[in-house]
Amino acid sequence: MAPIDDALAALNSLEPGEEINITHVATKYGCCRSSLSRRWRGVQGSLAQKYEKQQLLSVTQETEIVKYIDELRGRGLPPTRQMIRSFASTIAERPLSRNWVVRFTRRHKIELLLPWASDMD
Repeated sequence: MAPIDDALAALNSLEPGEEINITHVATKYGCCRSSLSRRWRGVQGSLAQKYEKQQLLSVTQETEIVKYIDELRGRGLPPTRQMIRSFASTIAERPLSRNWVVRFTRRHKIELLLPWASDMD
């Protein structure tokens, strides 16, 4: 876990009525006091939460696409970028850019077999 997540866990583990000293906790876990304070008060979320809101598909929807890709690979049919984009566009109910597939594969560390690539040497 990141230091700020550890610090938040420490703050959450405090008993009701116990004194909260954000400066002390931030120093102990080596994170920024103001960031910890904003996260603790719910003013600011984590970067992961921020990026999740900006994505066209939810985490659950992207997980389904990863399962679909694994299923196709299991059948010996590695999907192309166009196949993934088409499937994701159907789920999102809107067209996705060409670069969406590149970002998706990086996010999920998926290797795609290009149509012109061959395992035979």
